[in-house]
Amino acid sequence: MAHDEPRDVPTEQAAATAVVLGATGFVGRHICTAFEAGGTRVLRVARGGARAGGGPVTAVDLLAASPARIARLLDRAGADVVVNAAGAVWGTTEAQMHQANAELPRRIVEALGLLPTRPRLIHLGSVHEYGPTPSGARIAEDLSPAPVGPYGTSKLLGARAVLEAAHTGRVDGLVLRIANVSGPGAPPGSLLGTVAAHLATALARPGRPAPPLRLAPLRARRDFVDARDVADAVVAAAHADAHGHVINIGSGQAVPVRLLTSRLIELSGLPVAVVEEAVGAAPRGGTGGRSDAEWQQLDISRAARLLDWRPRRTLDQSLRDLLTEAARECAALAG
Repeated sequence: MAHDEPRDVPTEQAAATAVVLGATGFVGRHICTAFEAGGTRVLRVARGGARAGGGPVTAVDLLAASPARIARLLDRAGADVVVNAAGAVWGTTEAQMHQANAELPRRIVEALGLLPTRPRLIHLGSVHEYGPTPSGARIAEDLSPAPVGPYGTSKLLGARAVLEAAHTGRVDGLVLRIANVSGPGAPPGSLLGTVAAHLATALARPGRPAPPLRLAPLRARRDFVDARDVADAVVAAAHADAHGHVINIGSGQAVPVRLLTSRLIELSGLPVAVVEEAVGAAPRGGTGGRSDAEWQQLDISRAARLLDWRPRRTLDQSLRDLLTEAARECAALAG
């Protein structure tokens, strides 16, 4: 059984050690895989003690853990890098978002201050911290954030806690401000996860007509990046000579969400009708309280300059892999 203070950490390590908080989440799982592919030892930390991405998970309720408890965990692990991929958005209250997205980063910063040596902290922020922007605008990191919803507001508070600590020398930290994420494992509360789950269910019932897909109005154009490209950016940030920065991680493109939905349906080969319902009808596939921004396009030139990072997966590849994974999971549940 996994414990909050692992006992199997070697006293001498040939490779660097990364501690990934929120390791069982959508992006967290890919981050663990990317670190291990590069030879980094990974300690996966999440609320539930299970396996994720091929490795055991150390069970810690981070939302209840004190800074001292988090510091003990990091110290015993011999952490060289700490990645905060934990957070809350889908199916949570405003208070839960604040606790996970604003308070937890503050406690992580405090925990790092208790350690004899300071690991590098990579905090995952969100494009929704910027708030709505004019159509056609490319969002650079120097834009003053103005989030309008509880998700973006709470994420901005967490990012500011990390940046303030980095600017005063209390932590060696970076904030990666992540675009909307696609790829295998996208959560069912997200738009793409909702569409993929619907199609996977229909694919598992051959010969039966697929029910219509009911979604919120598909008006927005958003920047989407594959979760595996995000993971590559995190690994690059772990080794980069950059401190105290906000760095946008996205595709650099604003893509119509209606086009993404249509492409997923096309890839499935199913004749599925899409019904865009009025906002008041509480359809699936909304933004989960994140933002009502209808245009998001990130400027990712700073990531290229400071991290030598650019997205490598095409959006079509990301959608294909998302649908394949959703179908596999649906078949496994049915079997």
